[in-house]
Amino acid sequence: MTRTVEDLRSVGHACAIPVSDEQLWEMTSEFVAAGLSRGEQVVYFDDGTSAHVLERLRDDAVAVRPAIEDGSLAIVPPDATRTALRSPLPAVAEIVSATVDGAVAQGYAGVRLTGQFNYALQRAGGVSLAEYDTVFDDVSRERPVRVLCLYDRRRFPEGAIDEMRARHHTELVVPAIYDDGLLRITGVGPGAARVAGEVDHSNRPRIRRLLESALDDALRSHAAPTDITLDLASLRFLDVAGAISLVHAAEEFPSSHRLVLTGVRPRVMRVLDRCGAPFAAQLVVRSRDDADPAGGPA
Repeated sequence: MTRTVEDLRSVGHACAIPVSDEQLWEMTSEFVAAGLSRGEQVVYFDDGTSAHVLERLRDDAVAVRPAIEDGSLAIVPPDATRTALRSPLPAVAEIVSATVDGAVAQGYAGVRLTGQFNYALQRAGGVSLAEYDTVFDDVSRERPVRVLCLYDRRRFPEGAIDEMRARHHTELVVPAIYDDGLLRITGVGPGAARVAGEVDHSNRPRIRRLLESALDDALRSHAAPTDITLDLASLRFLDVAGAISLVHAAEEFPSSHRLVLTGVRPRVMRVLDRCGAPFAAQLVVRSRDDADPAGGPA
């Protein structure tokens, strides 16, 4: 029977079935960042999507470039990932075991493995995805390794997802306030939420309802923070109407409370500026730090 958890601190091998790309990047970034902070080597098997993972890590203020340069974050290129996932099972087991043993010999506390494993769906010789997953299961029992298997619905057929969900003992779940595939909103603390993706006409009202609810809760509780905070570090697009809605929402805040937008990207900042954000008394807008810890573009 599969049990669900919201973190992997006590789990060696788990699966996750994200409902959107935003959730996929969120889960992956959190898993990678946790490994780096614990002194583990993190190996990401790339199928051409690593740029999105690295972007989310930068949003989360993880020092990506130093981790790649010193080898604590290793990104296996798509061609090498494809070759590994189509190798005979004994060879796959040897590759994974050698990777973990080598990392431990270098002084790492352990190894974390994750990435897109959909190349394993095209294995020759009739080897099933479940048989391939058994390799990870066996290695994680014998060595200090944590594995997060990602089975998102855009890349895996429903039958394969159902099979792998039933096979894993643990499934990682990350609840959201809202997720429509384009925009994902998650709670990050009292009076605070993370907004990732894109805001347009289809989901704009959801932001306004979120702010109204958060302000109502804050006004009803003496213990609630006076700042309602939206972390926009992962918000890539905000249309004009959405920016105007945020400004108007802040203008309706009482003088005792503020709407605080943090981690705002330059493109989103320009839209907010043009829509009157600098003149809204109860609105505070904080841009992304000038010094990018990843050493790359925002």
